[in-house]
Amino acid sequence: MIYITRRESFNAAHKLARPDWSDEENTAVFGKCANPNWHGHNYQLFVTVKGEVNPETGFLVDLKWLKQIINQYVIDKIDHKNLNLDVDFMQGVLASTENLAIAVWNILNPLIAEGGAQLHCIKLYETDNNYVEYFG
Repeated sequence: MIYITRRESFNAAHKLARPDWSDEENTAVFGKCANPNWHGHNYQLFVTVKGEVNPETGFLVDLKWLKQIINQYVIDKIDHKNLNLDVDFMQGVLASTENLAIAVWNILNPLIAEGGAQLHCIKLYETDNNYVEYFG
């Protein structure tokens, strides 16, 4: 079993707030992240796939292909967007980094399987100090 990781970057705005809570409740739970005028991050997305090396190519997957599907199905939809307002797959979901990582997994998992590999991990850095890892 071998693992390979592709890193992509994007910028996005979001707000952490539940619409069924008051502004005071949202601020008490989410702090500055509940700012009514949004806030943004420079995210780093790491997509790790695993499987066996193809003896004909020497690759697990073609990294150009992996980059293409990550960009087409994820980055192009979220880069320089408001996660709460602009991103179809985040509608009705609290736009936390945890929920975003799960959504990215759900999008990429079947595509990577079609390409002959397994999705192992989505690692999403929100800041230099905060990141989530999701293993499905």
